Amino acid sequence: MDTQAPEYFADVIALARTVLSDVDFIIDTTPARAILRLQGQYGVYRVFIVELCSSTCRKYRYYVLKDTWVEAGFDNSPDPRALQLKYGPKASKTHANELVPHLHRADKTELYLTEAVDFKYFTVWLTENLQKTSAA
Repeated sequence: MDTQAPEYFADVIALARTVLSDVDFIIDTTPARAILRLQGQYGVYRVFIVELCSSTCRKYRYYVLKDTWVEAGFDNSPDPRALQLKYGPKASKTHANELVPHLHRADKTELYLTEAVDFKYFTVWLTENLQKTSAA
């Protein structure tokens, strides 16, 4: 497990509590990896975060939903569409397990390649791109 994961997770939780309401989280650790699962509210939006830290990689998913609609989802999974966007149509075979940072929009009908992001970047994106409105 990444030895800095507990400190990083503490920072993520502290920042989440300043931006989101109703923050709830679970941390699951083994000697090989640590996972933070966090959720909260941003106005009418539900926010779901997963951070996985190991000694070899960092995986993340930052998703914003309004009801069941995926407003935005940043992740760095080996998504076949992201791999094809980055490397071309035959990418999924040669780069099948490569982590590719990307952003899903419009209920996952739009996909954009991004740089790797962290939770701090995500919170800035969230506050600059989505109006925090209350449920009516």
